[in-house]
Amino acid sequence: MSKDQVIGAGILIVSAAVIIAYLYLVFLTEFSLLLLKITAAVAVVGVFGILGWIGYTLATTPPPKPIEEIEKEIEEEMKKIEEEEKEGTKETEKGN
Repeated sequence: MSKDQVIGAGILIVSAAVIIAYLYLVFLTEFSLLLLKITAAVAVVGVFGILGWIGYTLATTPPPKPIEEIEKEIEEEMKKIEEEEKEGTKETEKGN
């Protein structure tokens, strides 16, 4: 087996063990209510933590330039390149 397959098998075994332990604790022990509360808290914190991170990123990221402004910059650059090419061809013609 390759290294990736061994890691995959290990993850599978650990996942199955955690599922079995979780189900045992939820259905067969007196810790079920506490475990469900912890599970719900972790889920809520995880989901809203990610949403908060997305909100922070949206709030702090500057807006992109309008497309019209980008098009003008591209056109200006293209004109500069064309002028440089024309000057280069004129100089080579003068040299001949």
